[in-house]
Amino acid sequence: MSNQTEHFTLDDELEETSDWLDGDDFVSGYADEPDPEEELTLGAMELAERHQLRRVAALRTELEDITEVEYRQLRLERVVLVGVWTEGSVQDAENSMAELALLAETAGSEVLEAIYQRRTKPDPATYVGRGKVEGLAEIVQATGADTVICDGELAPSQLRNLEDRLKVKVVDRTALILDIFAQHAKSKEGQAQVELAQLNYMKQRLRGWGGNLSRQAGGRVAAGAGIGGRGPGETKIETDRRRINDKIAKLRRELKAMAGTRATKRADRQRHRIPSVAIAGYTNAGKSSLLNRLTDAGVLVEDALFATLDPTTRRTTTADGRIYTMSDTVGFVRHLPHQLVEAFRSTLEEVGDADLVLHVVDGSHPDPEGQITAVREVFAEIGADSVPEIIVVNKADAAGPLVLARLQQREPHSVVVSAKTGQGIAAALALVESELPRPGVEFHALLPYERGDLINRLHQHGEIDSLEHTGEGSLVRGRANEDLAGELAPYAVTA
Repeated sequence: MSNQTEHFTLDDELEETSDWLDGDDFVSGYADEPDPEEELTLGAMELAERHQLRRVAALRTELEDITEVEYRQLRLERVVLVGVWTEGSVQDAENSMAELALLAETAGSEVLEAIYQRRTKPDPATYVGRGKVEGLAEIVQATGADTVICDGELAPSQLRNLEDRLKVKVVDRTALILDIFAQHAKSKEGQAQVELAQLNYMKQRLRGWGGNLSRQAGGRVAAGAGIGGRGPGETKIETDRRRINDKIAKLRRELKAMAGTRATKRADRQRHRIPSVAIAGYTNAGKSSLLNRLTDAGVLVEDALFATLDPTTRRTTTADGRIYTMSDTVGFVRHLPHQLVEAFRSTLEEVGDADLVLHVVDGSHPDPEGQITAVREVFAEIGADSVPEIIVVNKADAAGPLVLARLQQREPHSVVVSAKTGQGIAAALALVESELPRPGVEFHALLPYERGDLINRLHQHGEIDSLEHTGEGSLVRGRANEDLAGELAPYAVTA
């Protein structure tokens, strides 16, 4: 197959996707500014705090030497996007580049231009082919870009070769997503998970200019660099790699201790047979908005990729009084870095251990079917592919009716909602309640009036088919879990 280079600008070729990227209706529905006269929810306060420190357009950090004066000039990173199209249609390639542009803008960059090349597979040395690197260098020089972002995970040799030829910083899709996670991580556990993923990524990509990483360190080295080393003969890159491994081991111990707290809470819910529902799906599909609409959780909602990194669990009840929990989880994306899946495994266990998964899909996205496939790939990786699933097609107010009909035909076990307007929320709740696990033990008991606590627990954790108040007590019939049915056994009615 001959190599062809497609070249387009975001202003022209990505115009078709601009409606779902920055449309006023879309943004106003999912990132509304809170009314200052109203009481701010926790999510609104977090959003305001996040927006207090924003990168300024045309600013980035750069140290330059001008004659005898060194000064620090602040400018936003100006980036050029590069992709390799190996399979699928042209629309698939352009959707992937549009998503990369969204990721870059979420990280705080200014996207100048985006190009992709048609190849059977990425070039093992320079990703886009050696002949095309020269053209890319001309684009970088003409646009004044200082960073090139590649739509794929680069090998260390590819990264080094591209930086040597382009003379600017080169990052891949994995590093870009890690940077976004690092900006949005708020809790101690989330920050530790992101740092662990970054260290695992960096460990294989240690590099330096010239031979500074191959210098040997002895027992007597300036500034004490030899202390803690293995002795004469250890190079700087070996020292750095060993220190990274030590830090990784420390983070794993800390995360294991933090995961114990969540495991204890999860075990407590399981012991009391409280059903759990996990809201999962593609990033920016409206999961947090849906959680707020379903439970009044008040969590942070922002029209940005990976706005939610820390899981949120809320307790709610069905129409007949049964208690269950609903959890918001981190969003997924195509080609989610393996380092992140490993680092966030304890968080993603919320999905694998759930009794029901609400798989949220952005109905206004150009490729919702691709989102469903990408999310289910991650489900399989974390062992959640066997959990019962309901497809929730969100943003119905911004999606076309033909797209919604196509999705419902493709996914019969689905419901269409709009977290912005409330459309379909009642139907979604009814479907969730019908899919929750039902107690398996039938009972028929006459409970004394002083055992009102058992009646209350039956309302919360069981199902009551009939309840009749008699002179001897409350005659109740229904279903309960094994533990609760055991407590009802002394009051069982045999007739």
